[in-house]
Amino acid sequence: MQSWTLPEIDTPGGSRSPVVLLSEDEARAVLVGLDPGQELGDHQVKEHAWVVVVDGSARIGAGGEEIEAPVGTLVHFEPDERHFVRSENGAKILLLLAPWPGEGHYRGQERAS
Repeated sequence: MQSWTLPEIDTPGGSRSPVVLLSEDEARAVLVGLDPGQELGDHQVKEHAWVVVVDGSARIGAGGEEIEAPVGTLVHFEPDERHFVRSENGAKILLLLAPWPGEGHYRGQERAS
C-alpha cells in the first residue's frame, strides 16, 4: 500500500513544477499546485483525465461549460476533450490520467500493447 497526504505535499513553482506521485501503465497521478492567478490554459490530453481539487478552489471549464470547484470537487474529461483549470486565489489539484500513456500521447509512437 502507498499513501499520500496531498495537502501537505509541497508544489514549489506552482504549475511549472508538477509532482508525479505514481506512474504505471494503468495510470499516472500528478499533484499540481496553482499559485494565485495561475492556470492550466486551454489544452487536451490523450488519456481520460480526472481532476480533484484537494486545496483551495479552482474554475474548471470545457465545451463552453464552466464550474466553480471548491475542495472535494471531482471532474472527468474524455481523451482529447479541450479544457482549462485556473485559480484566482491558489489551489492544489490531483490529476489522474488513464491509461498511461494514452494512445497518441507520444507523437509518432503507438502505445505498447
